[in-house]
Amino acid sequence: MRLSTRIALAVGCTVPLLVLAAGWLLLHLVARDLQRTEDQHLRQRAVALAPEARALLRASANGRPKAADTRERQLYSAALDVGVRLVGADTDFSGGPQPGPAVTLPDRTSGFVTLRDGGRGWRALARPVRTATASGTLWLFSPDTADRTQVRLVRNRVLLTAVLAAPLSGLLAWGLAAGASAPLTRLTRRAAGLDPRTSTTRLPEERTGVREVDELAATLRTVLARYDEQAARTGQALDTARSFSSAAAHELRTPLMSMGTNLDILTGHPDLPAAERAEVLADLHREHARLLGLLVMLRDLGRADLVEADAFRPVDLPDLADAAVAEARRRAPDADIALDAAPGVTVHGWEPGLRLLLDNLLGNALAHGRDAQGRARVRVGVTGTAGQVLVTVDDHGPGVPPDARARIFERFRRGPDSAGSGLGLTLVAQQAALHRGSVTVTDGPDGTGARFEVRLPSGGAILPGRRDWLIGTAGANRSQSFPKDPS
Repeated sequence: MRLSTRIALAVGCTVPLLVLAAGWLLLHLVARDLQRTEDQHLRQRAVALAPEARALLRASANGRPKAADTRERQLYSAALDVGVRLVGADTDFSGGPQPGPAVTLPDRTSGFVTLRDGGRGWRALARPVRTATASGTLWLFSPDTADRTQVRLVRNRVLLTAVLAAPLSGLLAWGLAAGASAPLTRLTRRAAGLDPRTSTTRLPEERTGVREVDELAATLRTVLARYDEQAARTGQALDTARSFSSAAAHELRTPLMSMGTNLDILTGHPDLPAAERAEVLADLHREHARLLGLLVMLRDLGRADLVEADAFRPVDLPDLADAAVAEARRRAPDADIALDAAPGVTVHGWEPGLRLLLDNLLGNALAHGRDAQGRARVRVGVTGTAGQVLVTVDDHGPGVPPDARARIFERFRRGPDSAGSGLGLTLVAQQAALHRGSVTVTDGPDGTGARFEVRLPSGGAILPGRRDWLIGTAGANRSQSFPKDPS
């Protein structure tokens, strides 16, 4: 049922009820006013008839029948349009319109009462009458025929008004509601033509002058915007899942084939010499570790591509760096790893991602930053400036050639002698981009080795509009416009 029809029915039912309620109140007010008018008339007639009643009462008490007859006629003549009855100890005079003899008068000597004689009503007023020799009660009666006629007339008019008010108010309400709901009808038609699955057309931002309709249109635009956002995130998640499986299949094929070849050697040559068997088993262990590391790296790339903003919170970077350095020392007890961190440096970020960034920078320095004698000396620095946090990791290895500094952050980019997954520095670049920062690689501070610098904003981070590190190829042409300055 349309809104205008509902409003018309509601008004069409409500208005007659209001008319009837107002009519009921009007009837009571009219009846009360008529009764007051009649009471005032009886009071005035009582004042005018009181002398005649006292004269009649004296004549009757003094035993003068002729005088009493004369006074009685004068009393009835003065009564005009009301009925009169004079009741004394031994007298009872009555004349004019009044209830029948069967109606018993109340036992009272003053005040107004209402009497019923069959289907007819009477308004009566009692007044005490006293003389020197006698006393009695003067009753005046007035029929309520005229009052009942006027009340009936008012009631009929109220009923007629209620009957006419139902259709007229319904039609008027329908017209007004149809006009008022026209903007809502237009909004419904526009919204019905929108299909967010096949079209990017959205509701225009225009004011209709109806606050509720404008608020509903704004709500619809918000819902559609959220739908677009979630659809994009869902599509991105599906692309991430597909790319994960594709990348995993591509990168796992080589180590799996190598492991398969080594297993064939072990099973096909049971009499293999011990030295060769040990070499094959060592190769299997290396390939197994590489596979495990690759899967862990791919998982971490996928997690960072799908992390939400509510996972970000203030992180004490010196404490996090201290934990990462302690773990690196445990993994490489022969390495010389030092930390120089200013206290109180805080960044708003994703703590697991920042720990991943530090771990991979340290792992890269331990793997590729050893000097010619195989010694690893790594220096980690954490400093904070106005609105920015700087993390540096220095090693004393061979360094990174200038022409390779832009490519080392790409997926699966490994050196010729590297046994890693080729994703460690990609994870570093991904986390820097996730926190709206940057990562660069330069020569070491003393001209030897390499220095990795990560610059992060210390304030609240806003997630990038698109995250496709697991899907796309990191580098200068990334859709995120992520800065990886090779200088």
